[in-house]
Amino acid sequence: MTPPESSATPPHFLERLQNAGIEPGDSEELRLNKSLLMFATGLVSLATIIWVGIYSLLGPQFSVTLPFFLQLLLAGNMLAYIKSKNFEFFRVTQLGLFLFWPFVAQWTAGTIVSTSGVVLWALLAPVGAILCIGVRQSMGWFAAWVMLTFVSAATDWYLADTGISLRADVPIRTTVVFFALNFVAVATIIYLLLRMSIEEKRRMQKGLEDAHRQIQIEQERSEKLLLNILPGAIAQRLKNSDKTIADGFADVTVMFADIVNFTQVAANMSPSQVFAMLNRIFSAFDELAESHGLEKIKTIGDAYMVAGGLNEDLSDYSAAVADMAVAMRDLLRRDFAINASHLEVRIGIGTGPIVAGVLGKKKFIYDLWGDTVNIASRITSEGVPGMIQCDTMTYHRLSASFDFHEPQTIYLKGKGNMTVYRLIGRKGATDPADDY
Repeated sequence: MTPPESSATPPHFLERLQNAGIEPGDSEELRLNKSLLMFATGLVSLATIIWVGIYSLLGPQFSVTLPFFLQLLLAGNMLAYIKSKNFEFFRVTQLGLFLFWPFVAQWTAGTIVSTSGVVLWALLAPVGAILCIGVRQSMGWFAAWVMLTFVSAATDWYLADTGISLRADVPIRTTVVFFALNFVAVATIIYLLLRMSIEEKRRMQKGLEDAHRQIQIEQERSEKLLLNILPGAIAQRLKNSDKTIADGFADVTVMFADIVNFTQVAANMSPSQVFAMLNRIFSAFDELAESHGLEKIKTIGDAYMVAGGLNEDLSDYSAAVADMAVAMRDLLRRDFAINASHLEVRIGIGTGPIVAGVLGKKKFIYDLWGDTVNIASRITSEGVPGMIQCDTMTYHRLSASFDFHEPQTIYLKGKGNMTVYRLIGRKGATDPADDY
């Protein structure tokens, strides 16, 4: 519970007193316990000095040995604690002084009435135990205060009944004044300690709430980062389980986009220029994938991979992939703020079964495998700049809504001859410039 320090204003005495004995590694709760006990010690010491002065001013004279001895015990115990750092011993002994000293003062000075109820000061011990030790542990301290109070009252009752003279030379006005002062002073100290405790615990609670909010922010940031790497459903499964994630999908549409002549264009650029160019283009592609409800799978150098059908959000995912392919092609043709180098893409789309899963445990990636992926990749590399090539399965699915050029046969290594269909765009929405 270290108060904020000021470079211009040194901490006053009470602040130094509160923070004496606090270690850098102490928990907030322990710091509060130490501060409360040190603060209570200072208040009791100050009150003892003031009480002796007021008592003398009102007339009665008595020995100052007991109050002076109490001051020595309190101060000595406090200095021993600051040196030894043994808070457990300091806590018990200091609360013990708070408990027994008022009863000793009453027993040596007269009755409960003639000493103006000085035993009320002993109530600081169980209250201090609640604040500095714990609720359960304070029960013993409170029981001790009740027992000592009954013992003192019974003793006064017995001695009065037997006629034994007790010291009663204190004027009634002085007794009344000190009854009021004792009640007010003890109540004030208890109030100050409780207020300090509640304020500090509220500050601690606010600190915990701030820390919790920061953790939530970091968690949201981590989840956002995870969602930027993995599809939402896969990210959730990865958070909830450490099992291998591998799924088979009977029907998925996969698209590859490959920037044409990227190596030759990049050869005349600095690394930062190459990065800026790719980042502008791929960031624009990311926005298109999000707007069409598709999953970006990965980028491989200057190639970009997207898939539809990995979740149940889209029913017509093949059409969404085709729409995105057209949007990518048109974006590079018309938006030269993004495509300052006037680059073109080859795009290939394939539809069919795939296997998807998360590879590795560090720097993992969600990837797709299967013949469908291979076909989409191959027809991309064999494509014409600015053209979108689709396999037969994709063509049959899109032919009712999209325009295509006449089918062509191309040779794919390892697959032989394959028929591909070059996508133009949505029916009734094609641009003459798209007609090759």
